[in-house]
Amino acid sequence: MDLALLRTFVTVHRAGSFTRAAALLGLSQPAVTSQIRTLERQLGRPLFLRKARGVTPTTIGDELAHRAAPHLDALIEITEAELDKESGVRTLHLAGPPEFTSLRALPALADLVGQGLALRSSFFTGAEETLEGLAAGHHDLALATARPRGGLLSATPLCDEEHVLVAAPRWAGRLGPGSLRHKGPVVLDQLPVVEVHESLPLVSRYWAAVFESRPAVAGTVIVPDLRAVLECAVAGAGLAVLPRYLCERALERGEVVALLDPPVPPLRTYFLAVRTGTLALPHIARAHEWLLRAAADW
Repeated sequence: MDLALLRTFVTVHRAGSFTRAAALLGLSQPAVTSQIRTLERQLGRPLFLRKARGVTPTTIGDELAHRAAPHLDALIEITEAELDKESGVRTLHLAGPPEFTSLRALPALADLVGQGLALRSSFFTGAEETLEGLAAGHHDLALATARPRGGLLSATPLCDEEHVLVAAPRWAGRLGPGSLRHKGPVVLDQLPVVEVHESLPLVSRYWAAVFESRPAVAGTVIVPDLRAVLECAVAGAGLAVLPRYLCERALERGEVVALLDPPVPPLRTYFLAVRTGTLALPHIARAHEWLLRAAADW
């Protein structure tokens, strides 16, 4: 059986779409369709059921994928290992949110650079855009705050990110002792807010988790980077909800203070996502393992 046909078949099976598989393989959609039809003629069985959105494997298709995919992944691993020997350097394309990728992931991978790994990073503020780029083959690893669906991508929980409600000390002084404990969002909704988007994603998530309500306030300062949000909060522009790892030093120095200490702090989970089967590639597998190991201390 032609290995090229099997590779196309496995890619379509994982992608759930001829169009997406074509993008991953660098082929036209008609070429992918033609290859699948050829394979179906050779086997004498249909492998996929065509639907309005993508395709669904038949029982025979699932069985063939289960048997063929591990062997194809092993062949790719052998090929990539030979390339590593010839070039001495493999490039890892990493995607994720700018702050978390910059302050957590990239420093954790620094030691691998000295071992022959080249790094290229792309920043995206939304999980959907990050995962779409991974599915399209633009990235090797993706850090996302949403678990991908379907069989094309697989994800492993990486770490939980604690969110803290902070402001410059002068704002805490104006609120007065105990006011937040008794009046909660009624008081906070009167303060200016620094956020990354007009929709107030972090503040809204915090309000829902801690107060079981929605914020009744508009953003006063909107900047699309959490590091800039922190700097604005330190300067006294207003309250902000930030990951603890990002504002920890500012809290220790007294540049900002935590306005609340809820018994169960709001958390956001990060996932480490890859295209299914690509962990057979040594440079991706090593970076994946390295990040999981580092995240144990985050």
